[in-house]
Amino acid sequence: MSEKKKILGVGLDIGTMNIVAARRGSADLEYKRMRDVFLALPAAQKRMLKLADASYVERGDEVIILGDNALALANAFGKDPRRPLSGGLISPRESDALGVLKLLIQSVLGKPQVEDEVCYFSVPAPPLDQPDRDIIYHTGVFERIVEECGYEPYASNEAMAIIFSECANEGFTGLSFSFGSGMTNVALALNTVEVLSFSVARGGDWIDKHAGMAVGMKPAQMCALKESGVNLMEQTTQEEEALALYYKAMIEFSLDTVAQHFIQKQHNFQFSEAIPIVVSGGTSKAGGFLDFFQKVWKKKKRKFPIEISEVRHAKDPLNAVAYGMLIQAMQEYDE
Repeated sequence: MSEKKKILGVGLDIGTMNIVAARRGSADLEYKRMRDVFLALPAAQKRMLKLADASYVERGDEVIILGDNALALANAFGKDPRRPLSGGLISPRESDALGVLKLLIQSVLGKPQVEDEVCYFSVPAPPLDQPDRDIIYHTGVFERIVEECGYEPYASNEAMAIIFSECANEGFTGLSFSFGSGMTNVALALNTVEVLSFSVARGGDWIDKHAGMAVGMKPAQMCALKESGVNLMEQTTQEEEALALYYKAMIEFSLDTVAQHFIQKQHNFQFSEAIPIVVSGGTSKAGGFLDFFQKVWKKKKRKFPIEISEVRHAKDPLNAVAYGMLIQAMQEYDE
């Protein structure tokens, strides 16, 4: 393919649970995903890793296994996998976080098609319920890492990416909720313009921790139960009920925060017609999530200060943010 025919630009979703890169290939969208976890093992394990065809990086007297292989091997060795991000931001407690994040991002991005190819990468909005945490360091570190991979980096709001990927028919106007592992990110947009955005430190990890505490189970056990196919609309055990109750609390808190902040700022803008709510993110993949969200929403809608046309799920919840980032990156080459 000649260089003129290449479709340039890449989108990068940097999540607490997954890192996803999106490109427009010659025929269709192309995604590459890696689980955002790693595991360090003694170098003596290298032969067994080769036998298992697991990808790893050698470092001194140990080997670093990345992604899904790390998760599988952690379970096999009875270890907890390590995570370079915590609560949606770079973990201050993980000494190897920066080096591992660079390896993960290099793996999903690959080499740029041209020098300084544009890459839009996701960052959360500052968390309202944890005002002592900001995103300045987090954003700056990923700008450096993406640049070191050979790309021209642009940071962009995670929830706004869902507006770009899911609300074209509404003129890129809508209210999006990105329910991730570390955070829930929210954006309200009017014709591509971000008019309200924030995050709350409640996501999949928060649910696992608090639901586990309620029933005497570890967060990892609750996460495994959640990912085994639990249906939020059909709770049959105490553990499933606990998960559903904390899902409900997360959704209610997010909706209430939108209402509160919209009322404070609504004199600055006006919606001429009803807008959609779009829900996305890995935490929204639980069985029955959309019906569950709508059940919670039904009790909130009468007092909600924004007229909503519908509530719908992103077409591809795990890739919606990466695709929204890609759309923005491609615009840099649109003449």
